[in-house]
Amino acid sequence: MSDEHEHNHHDPAPGPVTPDDAGSQALAEALRSSFAIVKFVMVALVVIFLGSGFFQVGTQEKAIILRFGKTVGQGQEALLGPGLHWSFPYPIDEVVKIPITEIQKVASTTGWYAVTPEQELSGNLPPPGPSLIPGVDGYVITADRNVIHTSATLYYQVDDPTRYVFRFVSASNTIQNVLNNALLDTAARFKVDDILYSDVAGFQDAVEQRVSALADQERLGITVKQCSVVSIPPRQLKYVFDQVTEARQNLNKVLDDAHSYENYATNSAAAQASAIISEARSAQARYVQSVQADAKAFNALLPNYELNPGLFRQQKLVEVMGQALTNVGLKAYLPTSANGKPIELRLMLNREPPEPKTGAPAQP
Repeated sequence: MSDEHEHNHHDPAPGPVTPDDAGSQALAEALRSSFAIVKFVMVALVVIFLGSGFFQVGTQEKAIILRFGKTVGQGQEALLGPGLHWSFPYPIDEVVKIPITEIQKVASTTGWYAVTPEQELSGNLPPPGPSLIPGVDGYVITADRNVIHTSATLYYQVDDPTRYVFRFVSASNTIQNVLNNALLDTAARFKVDDILYSDVAGFQDAVEQRVSALADQERLGITVKQCSVVSIPPRQLKYVFDQVTEARQNLNKVLDDAHSYENYATNSAAAQASAIISEARSAQARYVQSVQADAKAFNALLPNYELNPGLFRQQKLVEVMGQALTNVGLKAYLPTSANGKPIELRLMLNREPPEPKTGAPAQP
C-alpha cells in the first residue's frame, strides 16, 4: 500500500489533452514531413546539378574546361579528347568544344555593299542608290584609286586548339578581322583591271597568302584551306564598266584577228621561203652537175687538142658549122686565100617578093 501510495504521489496521472496541444503536435508532424521533403528535394537537386556536369566530346572535337575563367590544366593536358567527361556545372565551370577536323568558314564584312543575308539568298537585291553611303556600303580602294566591291570567304581548320581558344576572347571574330585586313591591304596593291578582269586568280591567291601570313604572325592556331574572292564594280557605275568590258572584248577580237593574220602571213612566207630555197638548191645542184660535166668533157678533149691543135680546131669548126647550117636554104663557103689575105665577096641579093594570098589585093 505504501509503495503504491508513494508511486501515486510522485507520478500523478496526466490530465486531459487540450486542443492547443493537439494542434502543436500536428504542426510539428507537418514540419517534420516538410523538412524531410525539402531534404529529399535538395538532395535530388544536388544530384541533378552534379549530374548535369557530364558532357560528351565528339570524335572530331577537343574540349577545354574553364573554371571561373581559368583553364583546368596546362597546355596539351587541358585538352579533353573524345568520350564522356565531367565538370562542375555552369557557372563554376564552362566547357568549350573545339572542332579540330571540321572545316570552318568565316566571311568578310568590309568590302561589300549593304545587303541582308535574306536578300542575298532570295536574289531580291536592293536597288543601287545614286552613290555609296559611307558607313553602310562597304568597298575597297584599288592601287589606281578606283572603288570596287569585293567579298571573301575563308575556309580554315584549327590545328592548335590552345592558341585558338586562349589567345583571344572570340577567335572567329579575330579571324574575320584578319580576313578584312588582308582584303583591304591586297586590294590596295592591285589595279582595278587586274582585280576584275586580268588577274582574278592572282588577286585571290594574294589575299589567301596575306591571311596565312597574318594568322601565323598573330599565332591564331589555324591552317588556311581555301580563300574564295568575288569582286564586282560599283553598281552605280555598272554601265560604264560594261562599256569598258565591251571595248576590251572588241580589242581582244581585233588582236585575235591580227594574230591570226600574223600566223597566216608568217606561215605563208615561211612556205614560200622554203620553196625558193629548195628551188635554188635544186638549180645549184643542176648547175654544179652541168659545170662538172662540161669540165669532164673538156678534160677528155684536152689530149686531142694538145696532140694537134690545128686539126682539132678544123674538126670542131666543121662539126659546129654542120650543126649551124643544117636547116639553111642557101649555103656559101668562102675558103681562105693562099696568101692569107681575105677574099672579097660581093653578092647581089634580089629575092622575089612572096606572092599575095588568095583574095588579098596585090601590092602596087
